[in-house]
Order: sequence, then C-alpha cells, then structure tokens
Amino acid sequence: MSRRVSHSLLDPIIGPRLQSLYPILQIPRWFPPEGIVLVGHLSAIAGAVGFAFSTQVWWGGVVGCLGVIGNHTADCLDGTHARSTGQCRNGGELLDHFTDPLSFAYILIGLAVACGRLELGLAAVCCLFAMAVLTNIKTKMTGEFTLATFGPTEFKTALAISGLLLSIGTTTWLGATFALPLAFYGYSAMVIAGIGMLIHQLVTAVKEVNRCGAEVDTAPWVTRSQAKEVSQRIIDKNQRVHDDAFVTAFGRETRPM
Repeated sequence: MSRRVSHSLLDPIIGPRLQSLYPILQIPRWFPPEGIVLVGHLSAIAGAVGFAFSTQVWWGGVVGCLGVIGNHTADCLDGTHARSTGQCRNGGELLDHFTDPLSFAYILIGLAVACGRLELGLAAVCCLFAMAVLTNIKTKMTGEFTLATFGPTEFKTALAISGLLLSIGTTTWLGATFALPLAFYGYSAMVIAGIGMLIHQLVTAVKEVNRCGAEVDTAPWVTRSQAKEVSQRIIDKNQRVHDDAFVTAFGRETRPM
C-alpha cells in the first residue's frame, strides 16, 4: 500500500467539514461504499449537463455547481463509510480512482459545449488524463501517492465558483452575450494553466523518481505461455517446501498425497 501525502491547501478546511456530515446522513451500514462512489459519479454527470447549458439558462450554472459539490461530498464520504462499516476493499479503491478522472472529464466536456469550442474540451481532457497517468505511474515507482498544492479539491472549488459566476452572468440583461465570453476566456485560462501545471509536474516527477524511486525494473517481457510456466514452477516449488515441512514435522509415512 502506497503512502498518501496531501499538500492541498483546501483539503484540511473542506474535507473535515464534509466528513462531519456522515453521522447526520445516517447511511445504512449495509450500503456498499461503491454505491457512494456511483452517487458521486452520477452527480458529476448531472453537473456536466448543467455546465453544458450554463451560458444559455441561469439554472445551468447552479446545477453544475451542485453537481461538483455532490461529487466531492461523495468522494469524501465513501472512504469514511468503508472504514466505519468494515467494508474496505481493494476493488472499491480501484473503482474510486478509476471514476475520479472520468468525473472531471464529463464536467470539462460540459464546459466545452457551453463555450461552443470542443477543441478546448479535447485539450482539457487530454491534459486531465495525462496528469492522472503521471500521478499513477509516479505512485507506483515511489510508493507515495501525492496530491499537489492545487489538487482535486482546489479544482472542484474553482469549478463550483465558475458555475455560480455563469449563473449570475446569464441573469444580467446581456444574458448569453455576457456569459459566453466569460465561459470562453475562463475556460481558456483554465486549459493554459493546466498545461503549465502538467509540464511542471512532469519535470518534478522525473527528478523525484530518479532520486527516490524504487529499483529500476529491468525484467524483460514474457509471453503468456512463459508466464504460465513460471507460475507453475513457483507452485511446484511451494508444494515441495510444504511437503518437506510436513515430513519434517510428522514423518514420511504420513506425507499427504
């Protein structure tokens, strides 16, 4: 299990407050934490739909903001529920980390639809998944899962504020005439900042894995048949060790067949 280190600025402020909602919500103990992950994922989809209409109707930005808040709330509570009910599973953690970048991708696509600039959405999604892949590979090589100073919590906070600003923008007498440029320039700045952060994190990650990463993996790739042979040799060796230990303890006459 990798060590988890958060350099987030807002996590210490927002995280505990959202986790304090857990006793109030009274989630049934039998309810699987994966269900909370699903609720958060659906919240992100609803938020993405809201953002897609955020430059046309006032409620679009509100729905987008609420979708982001719902997604982050579920993200804070799924682990709390798993630990409180003894339902911690590797599969649940995998599902959680798998859906996180997808949730962001939906919202980024929704914003691109709102701007009418799908090329910006493509750039944003590529940057997002590049960061996700970089984080996962660095975690594997260093054994430390690190959240940046401007991490998921800060990004979701910025998205929620953007939703509210777009909602306010569409209620002015200019309506979409004001909201559309606001969304376009804000989204463009977000993409440029994201690319800059990706480059910085890539350079930093390369230096970090060279300095304190695990031993370099020089093992060659093997075919499926070779992998089966290696697995069978390991099984046979373990069986011989077990048989020898049994003979030592009980004698050869009682050796298991």
